[in-house]
Amino acid sequence: MYIKKILLTIALLGIVAVGIFSYVIYNTIFSPNTQFESEEASVYVASDTNYKELLKQIQPLVKDINDFDQVAKRKGYATNLKSGRFILKQGMNNNEIINTLRSKNEPVSVIFNNQERIEDLAGRVAQQIEADSISLLNSMKDEVFLKKNDFNLENALSMYIPNQYELYWNTSAEAFRERMLKEYHRFWTESRLQQAKKANLTPQEVSVVASIVQKETAKVDERKRVAGVYMNRYLNGWKLDADPTVIYAIKKESKDFDTVIKRVLYKDLEIESPYNTYKYKELPPGPIAMPDISSINAVLNFEKHDYYYFVANPENPGYHMFAKTLRQHNNNRQAYVRWINKMGINR
Repeated sequence: MYIKKILLTIALLGIVAVGIFSYVIYNTIFSPNTQFESEEASVYVASDTNYKELLKQIQPLVKDINDFDQVAKRKGYATNLKSGRFILKQGMNNNEIINTLRSKNEPVSVIFNNQERIEDLAGRVAQQIEADSISLLNSMKDEVFLKKNDFNLENALSMYIPNQYELYWNTSAEAFRERMLKEYHRFWTESRLQQAKKANLTPQEVSVVASIVQKETAKVDERKRVAGVYMNRYLNGWKLDADPTVIYAIKKESKDFDTVIKRVLYKDLEIESPYNTYKYKELPPGPIAMPDISSINAVLNFEKHDYYYFVANPENPGYHMFAKTLRQHNNNRQAYVRWINKMGINR
């Protein structure tokens, strides 16, 4: 009888111990273990992150890092990290956190526009995905890739259509470039290609003209008319005489793209550069900035009119005065020069 009591006591203690152990294990795995104030928190795991670094990154977001560590090791995550962007939600337990970190890579929105150079684009994109600006730039300027896809170093920027794209944060530089090439071909539909052909332009040349149009006017509702002026000139064999191309040539020669030039001087028109459209009839070899879609569409659907000249309108800031004849244009220009002198703009 005494032995039976001992055995029963041992059995009960065992059951209690198992119960306590099971409870601890259950709590470790399934109890909420987050501690951030917002509804969710993003975790960015770089491709070269090791487990020790991950623990440091996760620690501020969880109540008990040791519990997280135990579960991560039990589930094999500690030796099999996944890179990307992962969203943790308020109240998640360790099991849910780890399942999220190893299988729910969330995309990010990558946005870019108004970049003047391919270098600027690389820097802008590097702020939004894991790839750094140097690897992105090297990929974008890869001459083998460019030649294979009918681009070159001068017009490479035209391959990148400004928009908002969903990409995984851990997208590599090469993968980003390939995705943008795919988006470029998606943008240039058969309809747009036919419009370009009708205007006697290649898609790259459309981007060149569009970049000039965009630099000339920030007013989207005026871009088709400005594009019409340049297309009248281009299709009739005239020089474009576009001030923005001269400004770009000055910046390119000086390698100083941060300088703000508001006024083009007569001496600037003599600068020796293929971008100087006061000197050469040919279109510049590449865009002078990244044109947005409205500027590209403005060139493809340029306004049909008889205007060959335009100058900024002092009485309607942001817009321009258009002229059919040089005489009319000179009158408009005199009004503009008086205004710019009055404003004290010398450069």
